[in-house]
Amino acid sequence: MDTQRIRETKKEIMDRSDEDIIKDIKSVLEKNVKDNVAMHGGMINFLSYDNGIVRLEMAGACSGCAMSKQTLHEGVERMLKHYVPEVTQLIGEDDEQAAQKGYSPWAT
Repeated sequence: MDTQRIRETKKEIMDRSDEDIIKDIKSVLEKNVKDNVAMHGGMINFLSYDNGIVRLEMAGACSGCAMSKQTLHEGVERMLKHYVPEVTQLIGEDDEQAAQKGYSPWAT
């Protein structure tokens, strides 16, 4: 690919609407994350996207799991950055009702 085409491709990526970016984030979570996390009794829910920062809710068993932070940053964040280049950071938040559901919140 020549230099001009690379510049055009980068510009196209950066010109995408937040709506398109959010659609892609949700798609990656649905296709690549949901089933793997669910096998362990957990859920990772999309909360928001703003200027490169994705906020996700760690729910179910993920909310009380010591490995959730590692899964979030070494697995999910890398995957999102790969498939959705606009993503620059990922922040995980515990399910606020986790304790009521029998899980001990683990801050990420």
